[in-house]
Amino acid sequence: MTIQISPDNVAERFMRYARVDTQSDPTATVHPTTEKQKDLSKLLSRELQGMGITNAQTDVYGYVYATIPANTEKKNVPAICFCAHVDTAPDCSGTDVKPIHHRFYDGRDIVLPDDPSMVLSRKDSPYLEQHLNHGVITASGQTLLGADDKSGVTAIMEAALFFIQNPAVKHGDIRILFTPDEEVGQGTAKVDMQKLGARFGYTLDGGEAGSLEDETFSADGATITIEGIIVHPGYAKGKLVNALKIAGTILDALPKDNWSPETTNGREGFVHPVSVNGISEKASIQFIVRDFDEQNLAAHHHRLKALAEEVINQYPGATMSYAKQEQYRNMKSVLDQHPQVVTYAEEAIKRAGLQVKKESIRGGTDGSRFSYIGMPCPNIFTGMQNIHSKLEWIGTKDMAKAAETIVHLSMIWEEKS
Repeated sequence: MTIQISPDNVAERFMRYARVDTQSDPTATVHPTTEKQKDLSKLLSRELQGMGITNAQTDVYGYVYATIPANTEKKNVPAICFCAHVDTAPDCSGTDVKPIHHRFYDGRDIVLPDDPSMVLSRKDSPYLEQHLNHGVITASGQTLLGADDKSGVTAIMEAALFFIQNPAVKHGDIRILFTPDEEVGQGTAKVDMQKLGARFGYTLDGGEAGSLEDETFSADGATITIEGIIVHPGYAKGKLVNALKIAGTILDALPKDNWSPETTNGREGFVHPVSVNGISEKASIQFIVRDFDEQNLAAHHHRLKALAEEVINQYPGATMSYAKQEQYRNMKSVLDQHPQVVTYAEEAIKRAGLQVKKESIRGGTDGSRFSYIGMPCPNIFTGMQNIHSKLEWIGTKDMAKAAETIVHLSMIWEEKS
């Protein structure tokens, strides 16, 4: 069966969502971390209800839940969830996003009007070659675009509309979930899995068309806390031990040519300092620690702690503590126990007319956590490129193909159940 979803309709929907500021806040301790994320959540609930999905609702934490009921006579079709996150990253401004639809991309450099120094080119973004004479959406040069992950939100919403308008297409129960705070590692923090009620799931939060990701980093945080010795600086000779200087020495002791995000790729893990806080008496360094293999992850912690202790030993009287915080784990070990989840996604991508590109994510998705709390959940493409930056862009035909993949995937689950 041929499924066709209009790239122009997708573009209009995506730009509507992109204009809503939904940036999350990594320093907040409330859920959601920013109230403005609910602006988009409530809009999505209203639009789903407008389609005729009467059970769509936004909860107090900003999650959107909805169900498209099964229309098949088969009794054993598992409920399948399609999930995307509404928040955008704190790395780049998400305020006053002005999306621009370059309706027929002609291959020339795209100069973003609000900052002409921001230039999107095929040289730096070769995937643009795949979008000649098709629609490309950018921001205006002052903000990120928000394709991560409003492109996933858009694909799910377009697929939902397709199902409502085409009731002859058979499927089981389809659960829709939009989450807040994925970008700050809290996307599943307040999700109600009982309310969701899905057996398997798919996040729509990937890159190039056809990509399918069934493996993520395993991820931890690490905090090194340094206790110095504080005295009046006017009488400090031979007594003061400055915690901030020790923190700087620890950072300087990190390898310059390996073990960092900027020097690794493929399946290499890394340790990455993300913030330093404190005063001369006490300071802390926050790290993220990443690897595909949990034994390697443990080895990274051991190495980082040993490096810090070696530095501390150079400062008599100073002390340190090392705390590890688990964030998420590689979802592959769970997905391997349910091979049909990935196999069906591969078939759906092929039915949408694309070549499957199996990939591993040098990062994580909500699916990483979902896989460990009862819903095996790989990640499907949306087309997003240059994410978290002012040069972020998305191809409209990729979002349309992502929506078509959702439809095919739902049909496959019904066919094979």
